[in-house]
Amino acid sequence: METDAAPDRKGEWARHWQYPGVPGLDLLQARYVRHSFTRHTHEGFVLGAVRRGIEDVLMPDGTISARPGTVVMINPEVPHSAKAGVPEGWVYSTLYPSSELVATIAEEVTSLRGTAGFAETIVEDPDTARLVHEVHCAAEQGNALAADSVLRLAVARLLRRHGRALPARAPLASGARTAELARQLLEERMAEPPSLEELAQELGTSPFALLRAFKSAYGLPPHTWLTDARVRCARRLLDAGTAPAEAAVAVGFTDQPHLNRHFTRIVGVPPGAYRRERARTYKTPHRKPA
Repeated sequence: METDAAPDRKGEWARHWQYPGVPGLDLLQARYVRHSFTRHTHEGFVLGAVRRGIEDVLMPDGTISARPGTVVMINPEVPHSAKAGVPEGWVYSTLYPSSELVATIAEEVTSLRGTAGFAETIVEDPDTARLVHEVHCAAEQGNALAADSVLRLAVARLLRRHGRALPARAPLASGARTAELARQLLEERMAEPPSLEELAQELGTSPFALLRAFKSAYGLPPHTWLTDARVRCARRLLDAGTAPAEAAVAVGFTDQPHLNRHFTRIVGVPPGAYRRERARTYKTPHRKPA
C-alpha cells in the first residue's frame, strides 16, 4: 500500500494532487467508508467515476447514487455533499478541471454558446467512466501526452452528449444584491467576520431576511459559505507553500485542528497531506492502494 495516499485504521485512503503535465486539473482518488463531505461548492467542475461501492451525492434537487459505470458531473458553484451509500463505502476517481479548461474544450468541439456546463448530474456511461480512471493512471505513470489526451476525450464526450449553455446571470433583484454585498463583506473580513446581526444592520436588513436572501443566491447559509470560502483560501495558501498552521490563522480558523477538520470534510484529505502532494515532483509511477 502506498503510504502517501494516507491510509488509516478504517481502511480509508485518499490522494488529492496535481499533475504538472495537465495544467488546470486537480485529481482525487480515494476509498471512503465513514468519511463524509460536508455541503460545499467548487470553483471549477467535478467529474467523478466510482470503481467499487456506492457514493450518495446530495444535490440541491435530491440525492443521486453513483455506482460503477456512472459518471457524476457537477457544475461550478453548485452546493453538494456526499457520503457512503453502502456500509463498505466507495472507491472512486475524480477529476476537477478548471472552468477555463472546460471552456477551451467546449469551444473547440461543440457549438455551445455562452458558458458551457452539463445538463445532467449523473449518467450511465461506462466508457467515459473508464476514461476518468485512465486519466489518473496516465498521470500516475508520468505520461503527460496520454493524461492530457484522455482528459480532453472524456470532457469532449460528456459535453457533446450532456452539455448545455449555463443560464446567463440575471439582473440582481433587491434580495440578491443584498446577498452579494454580504458575500463581499465576508470575503473582505474573512479572518474576523461580523455576526449575522451586525452584517444585517450594516446592510439595512433583518437577520432572517439576510439568511433567506443569501441562501437563495448561493445555496448555502452565510456561516456555511464562509467556511467553504476559508477552505478555498487556505488551499491557495497551501498551494503557495504556506504551512497549515499559518494558513489556518490567515483565513480565520481558531487553530490548525479547526482547519484540519473543515478542510478534510470539504477537500477529502487533511491540509498537511494536501500540501505535501503540492510540493512533490512526479517523476516516478505511483501505485494505488488496494
